[in-house]
Amino acid sequence: MRGAEAPERATRVTQVSTPPPASTVLRRAALAATGGAVGTAARLGLGMLITGAPSAVLTVNIVGALLLGVLTARLPSGDLRILLGTGLLGGFTTYSAFAVDGVELWEASPLLAVGYIAVSLAGGLLAAWLGLRLGGALGRRSAS
Repeated sequence: MRGAEAPERATRVTQVSTPPPASTVLRRAALAATGGAVGTAARLGLGMLITGAPSAVLTVNIVGALLLGVLTARLPSGDLRILLGTGLLGGFTTYSAFAVDGVELWEASPLLAVGYIAVSLAGGLLAAWLGLRLGGALGRRSAS
């Protein structure tokens, strides 16, 4: 039951814990940086293949939301999730380019900008939802 889990999850998020040792912080920062470098390079490569900034940014953000949803559902917190989620997918997706593209489109065509922003937001939310469901289903299948 999803509703029964929500209060427990909220409690975990608000609990104060002891900070991890410096070696753990440095290791996790290195993992995030490594993943981020790979994700950024992947975004650059995809941007070279998909011409037109809004199309490339829209694609990486929706694909990234889907993959992050699957990752969140499948992996517990830990080093691999930091490497792939915070690092790789954090570097792959880009909110700043989305914002700049939205402003530039607005200056050229407000109607096109509204469409781009709406598709980006709705597509990202739908992809994240789908990724969470897909990741959960994969988890149930592998547990059988």
